[in-house]
Amino acid sequence: MKKLGERIQELRKLKELTQAEVAKKIGISLTQMARYEIKGVQPPAGVLSKMANVFGTTVDYLVNGATEEKAKASLKDAELLNQFRAIEKLPKEKQSIVKDLIDAYLFRTNIQQQLAR
Repeated sequence: MKKLGERIQELRKLKELTQAEVAKKIGISLTQMARYEIKGVQPPAGVLSKMANVFGTTVDYLVNGATEEKAKASLKDAELLNQFRAIEKLPKEKQSIVKDLIDAYLFRTNIQQQLAR
């Protein structure tokens, strides 16, 4: 399993960002960013949160990594899990549309539940 620094580096490269660019976006020094990636220094919670936002992931993924077993354990519905996998393969703009639709549906459901009380 990959270590935190390796996951940070992998995500940074996937986003085609330099260490300096990430450091600037999250408000830390380049030296500190290098420590997180190379030396395995554990960032504080606030920095982890900012990193997760920059990389479009979760703090949980940064700290613990993700495995197929974790996904299956947290998402019991196999069909839904397969749909999310298919969505991940879509172009970013199409993924955004799907996320907006899900957000709208969840918002509507939440409002309906609030009104039913």
